[in-house]
Amino acid sequence: MRALLLLSLIGCLVGFSAAVQAADDTYPLDSAQDRQRFETLTRELRCPKCQNQSIADSNAPIASDMRAEVHRLVQAGESNEAIMEAMTGRFGEFVRYRPEFEPRTVLLWLTPLIVVLIGLLAVFLVVRRSRSAGPGRDSPISEQERARLDAWLDEDSDTDSPRQPR
Repeated sequence: MRALLLLSLIGCLVGFSAAVQAADDTYPLDSAQDRQRFETLTRELRCPKCQNQSIADSNAPIASDMRAEVHRLVQAGESNEAIMEAMTGRFGEFVRYRPEFEPRTVLLWLTPLIVVLIGLLAVFLVVRRSRSAGPGRDSPISEQERARLDAWLDEDSDTDSPRQPR
């Protein structure tokens, strides 16, 4: 039984390595550096058809065409910037997961910072307000009401006190 299980495990590993090898053969490149560049670029480009999938993960025909184009450009020795410009020139800025910082993308890049600053300002204002109020400064009753309450308590304590023997 163990031998059968071991043979099954070895068969799965051989099959997995053959699948990985087949995937590498789809887009053959000369060097490991080019392979790394190709993988990085295909993971940074968004599939125009699929929702939030890179062209490396998508099975859409357009993603396959884009991978082939990236492969061709990597083989041609183009730089990463030139490849990204070629892809954004053809498909628009939408295909980039990380658009460049430029005037029309300022709000996109700065929104997280703005939200954090607004949150810090809100926390600062709440803490400052709670410290300035302090205990006893923001009494729910007026001085006149307090005086009436003290008089009532004094009167009530006189009636509740045990009577002293005479």
